[in-house]
Amino acid sequence: MTKVNGFSRFVLATMLLSSVLAFAQFGQPGKSIGKISIQGELIVMELDEGALGHANLFDLAGRTLRFTPGPAGYKVENLALVWDAEFGPEVKDSEVKLNKLSFPFSGKSWDAFTLADTGVISFGPGGRAQGADPRGQSPRSSAGLPLERFSQLGEAAHDIINTVPAICVFLKPRMSGAHYVKELPDRVVITWDVTEPYGNIQDFTWVKTTNRFQAVLYKDGSIDMSYQQLAAKDAIIGLYPTVNPAAERVLATVKHTPKPEVAPQGIRNVKVSVLDNMLLKVTLEAGSPVASPVEAGAPGAYRITIRKPDGCCKVDWSVLRFGPRRGRQAGRPPRYMAFGTGVLPAVEASGNVLSVQGTLPAELKDAAKLDIQVEVPTPDSPSEVVDQVLVRGVKLAGIRSPEVDLSSLNPKAGTFPIVYESFHYLALPNPRDLACTVIKSLGDKFDFLAYYSDFRIDNQEAGTPSTGPLGGNVTGIGATQRGLESYCSAGRFQWSFVQPVYAQSAQMQEYPPADAPMGNTHDITFYQRQLGERTLDGKMNPYNYAVSQIAHELGHRWSAFVSAKVNGETIQLGPTHWARGLHAPVAFPYQRPIEASLMGGSYWQDNFDGTFTQLDDDYYVPATGWSYLELYLMGLISAAEVPDFFMLKNLTPAGRDANGHPIFKADRTKITIQDVIAAEGPRTPDVRHSQRDFNTGIVVIVEKGKQPSAELLERAEGIRRAWIHYWDTTTGHRSTMTATPNPASSAVGK
Repeated sequence: MTKVNGFSRFVLATMLLSSVLAFAQFGQPGKSIGKISIQGELIVMELDEGALGHANLFDLAGRTLRFTPGPAGYKVENLALVWDAEFGPEVKDSEVKLNKLSFPFSGKSWDAFTLADTGVISFGPGGRAQGADPRGQSPRSSAGLPLERFSQLGEAAHDIINTVPAICVFLKPRMSGAHYVKELPDRVVITWDVTEPYGNIQDFTWVKTTNRFQAVLYKDGSIDMSYQQLAAKDAIIGLYPTVNPAAERVLATVKHTPKPEVAPQGIRNVKVSVLDNMLLKVTLEAGSPVASPVEAGAPGAYRITIRKPDGCCKVDWSVLRFGPRRGRQAGRPPRYMAFGTGVLPAVEASGNVLSVQGTLPAELKDAAKLDIQVEVPTPDSPSEVVDQVLVRGVKLAGIRSPEVDLSSLNPKAGTFPIVYESFHYLALPNPRDLACTVIKSLGDKFDFLAYYSDFRIDNQEAGTPSTGPLGGNVTGIGATQRGLESYCSAGRFQWSFVQPVYAQSAQMQEYPPADAPMGNTHDITFYQRQLGERTLDGKMNPYNYAVSQIAHELGHRWSAFVSAKVNGETIQLGPTHWARGLHAPVAFPYQRPIEASLMGGSYWQDNFDGTFTQLDDDYYVPATGWSYLELYLMGLISAAEVPDFFMLKNLTPAGRDANGHPIFKADRTKITIQDVIAAEGPRTPDVRHSQRDFNTGIVVIVEKGKQPSAELLERAEGIRRAWIHYWDTTTGHRSTMTATPNPASSAVGK
């Protein structure tokens, strides 16, 4: 994958997704969301009805959508397919200049626009589509829209509003391929012929897929979107002109006097309004400046609850302050971001005033009135509040949601200033809910939990981030135990997947299929022959992708949070993944003589001339083992057993060796384990008292009323066995891993 400042794009995606999950679940402890049973050594979770919402898959293949502009917006028709088979020339550049016409959109006439392989057209200076490699492994800028390959399409559709004027023909991150443009005097025809990403550990397919769709922009402002052949079933489709900020209509205002003891953190008034008859806006005036440098005791969050007066339905919008508060950036104004169903992430903050806006959630679309409550949660206990204001009976006359069912629209449905539909899979679960569902039923006897399913989740990547409370009271590793009760654990549970991995994804298959093309050095297909040479049957270890994923994610229980203190300077070795320049050789290799840690870092050869050869890189395909540093952090070797290592900075390419390994010039800093201990303190419990026996729950998840498929059970069992073998091998048999619902002992550290 493409690297940014020593991190893979996947790292950044994982970090952001984990942060979003944490923010979205602000103040929500885990709860049970299904029923648990046992099949052999596997745990089966049957979800409650609607636990992950409902999927809405693409249903417009073989159809054309026609958008006709009018004074108040667009009328929409669903027609039989209209397709121009003459595509015109392929356009390599993302910037398209029109020579024969101008196209009216979002209150302006345009003679240029930006195209992205991800199926979007944008206007103005807001964004420039980034290039991609032909395998689609690089993230896409989506022509300036706030959407990346890891976005949840069910939530992201409203995030696009008021960012960049855009036409989403089939907006799906990570797509790659060709696009064509044909300009005529009265129209311009844009055609995409693209594929979903394939062959990588994060992909759903081993081979290219066909996705062919087309947009026609007419001189009079009309737009046709046509869908000839689509393998993909999830995307955002619609029109996103910018909303007129002057069209704000106030619905209700409430003045409030907070108690004197909470006045600086309290709320003085709340205003509810609507923008362009489409966006609900909530503005609050705080008792102290919200856009000033953070002061001690200042509120870090606000919660807006929107509900029907009868209490039957509600939606929470959370507004959180974040940003650096120490060091060189101390004293800078805080930044805010909003999370919740329908809310736009951007938050306006000026002086004492803060405002958020969003579309009316589906649960509340039919309401004539709403109650809106604004709260300031207590920083240390989000379920308690410092101050709150209730705005009762807000009348909703004239508010209309831009999210529609495009397949059912006709001109009689009226006009829409903005109109879109999000096609998506089931929503991401709350990882606390998944853990609590298992632990409440089977007991607190799992160190780790890994989830697999027969259904897809609304994530553009087939893999999963990880999270957890870091149970077991381990210190000296740069991270500490937190929030055990939120995961329903009394002390044992440590780490887990965030979401289930889909049974049909590439990483859940035992081997690549025979017709899978050879990929690059980050695809397992590249290594088939090399890894097969070490086995009697000529095959690599089974479930290589899956083992790499489970080991990498559960490895975050210990890695990579530590720093080192060298000659008074603190050197960060991560964070989250080891830095590319860290020399991180594996102590007990899994399948190759020379391996770098699957948590990052590289295997560097010092050439003793100021250059260094990278013998194994910082990517986790094929599966590799643990570095000496990690085995120490895991409590499996003593500090004395960790050989000295080093960090390379200022890496500059300097060619390749005879075997094709990259060579770099760099500055070398020697690091010892004592330098790590100087920064973090000693690892406790130490190697003589640390936990050596671990248990992973392998959980297969099905929807309500369904049984796990034979494929899901077979593949989950294969991964379970491969995981145990991997652990025994890569820990040098200094630790054991079981993967069973019924371990011999459930005591921590036994």
